[in-house]
Amino acid sequence: MRTVYEAENIIDAHLVKHALEAEGIPAYVRGESLTGGIGELGVFGLVAVMVPEDIWPQARDCVQSLQLGLAPDLRSGRDDGLPGALPA
Repeated sequence: MRTVYEAENIIDAHLVKHALEAEGIPAYVRGESLTGGIGELGVFGLVAVMVPEDIWPQARDCVQSLQLGLAPDLRSGRDDGLPGALPA
């Protein structure tokens, strides 16, 4: 198994997992049960979406097509001024 997406939270991970499965790519959420220990564990890198090694390139393309973490204006390629500024 190889990590195709480092998620910020469980919901984020499952959205990616479902998108991959909709494309016929088997996916697994790693670290889902670790989030209950956030008070004692490091906060970053706990949850990830993993796929079989041989399907990783196809899964990576699928995840990249989701354009996660980008503001709507950045997804469209439109630049209205301040970098990183979100519409009100």
